[in-house]
Amino acid sequence: PNGTRSELMNWLAPDSKFMRAWSNLIDGIWVNILMLVTSIPIITIGAALTAGHDACRRSIEGEGKGVTANYFRSFKANFVKATLLWLPFLVVLIALAWSWIVLQFTPLLIIKFALTIIWLIGFEWVFALQARFETPCRYPEERLYFGISHIAMTAALVVVDAVFVALLVGSWFYMPGGLFLLVILGYGTMLMLHIPVTERVFKPYLQQ
Repeated sequence: PNGTRSELMNWLAPDSKFMRAWSNLIDGIWVNILMLVTSIPIITIGAALTAGHDACRRSIEGEGKGVTANYFRSFKANFVKATLLWLPFLVVLIALAWSWIVLQFTPLLIIKFALTIIWLIGFEWVFALQARFETPCRYPEERLYFGISHIAMTAALVVVDAVFVALLVGSWFYMPGGLFLLVILGYGTMLMLHIPVTERVFKPYLQQ
């Protein structure tokens, strides 16, 4: 019994892997709620994504004055730049969605697939770069090149997001009762999984 109690105490210790993972999950849920609220105007989604990346990273690394303070500090600091980055993504996203739904022409498949892949590569990195660096890239195409030059890590980020989207779609059709839980967990918890990947890529650039 004493050995079992000791193992349980170690498991529940504040610095244990389990408690750190639990704390990150709670912070990810709260970041997701903040992102949902601040994304309501739609045009602010870019600032919300940037703030989400920054708040999740600081939460994992134990920086700042708390998740909420970190989030809104980043949201305010990056609002203009992140919004200008998001608007082209939004326009292209709407155009791509329309093309996939309406333009059902086989010759266009290659073009639609190519543009969708380019959009995904940019989306996975543009806001992470904005959140991590003061001046991440001078030109938009440099951000795209950054994602392509680290294609294996980009693929890992896409897989994480794809699994979450698949769970949402599956829950919508087969288990609607679980949809609320997935919405609450949301993209904030996915960003918690993104951070170890993006930080591994950013490390050499931060050292420079």
